Amino acid sequence: MLSPAAARSPLHNRAITFRGYAREDGLWDLEGELHDTKHYSYESNSGPVAAGTPIHHLHIRVTVDDALCIQAIESSMDATPFGECGVAGGTLQRMVGQTMGAGWRQTIERAIGGVQGCTHLRELLFNLATAAFQTIPHAQEVRRREAGLPRFESDQPPFYMGRCMTWDFNGPVVARVAPQFVGWVKPVRKSS
Repeated sequence: MLSPAAARSPLHNRAITFRGYAREDGLWDLEGELHDTKHYSYESNSGPVAAGTPIHHLHIRVTVDDALCIQAIESSMDATPFGECGVAGGTLQRMVGQTMGAGWRQTIERAIGGVQGCTHLRELLFNLATAAFQTIPHAQEVRRREAGLPRFESDQPPFYMGRCMTWDFNGPVVARVAPQFVGWVKPVRKSS
């Protein structure tokens, strides 16, 4: 919990939600939603805007396979500050065939960065990768365990180990949860 705040007035609210789904066809859907409102009324370029009226209300759905390769993508812009914003969703098709993983932000920037796309859809896409990592590997692990298979599918540690202090290969969580990976060091590839 944060410490008590100083006296203040609310001005802006941004709500971002991510959801992950297992599809019956074996693919995965990841959805993001961004919703911006102001706590006060104001005059915009398009006329008066009442307090609480959505400035942005955007949705994105990405369908990926087990390797996190994008199979399909779509967006909806239910509220935007300008009518021209609506065309930005069309550039998202450039993301089909791309894989969420190392270099994800750079992949997005190359495909739909800057004036090629919408800042807020990119923001949702950036973080959909985290939603994918929270959704898919855990669901796969649960399925393996229910089938009587080992928790981890290979002798390689899952991608998230070694990426934060809690999952330090020399820390207590790895020692407790996955002792086979304590002290693990990524093998160095020899160049040919």
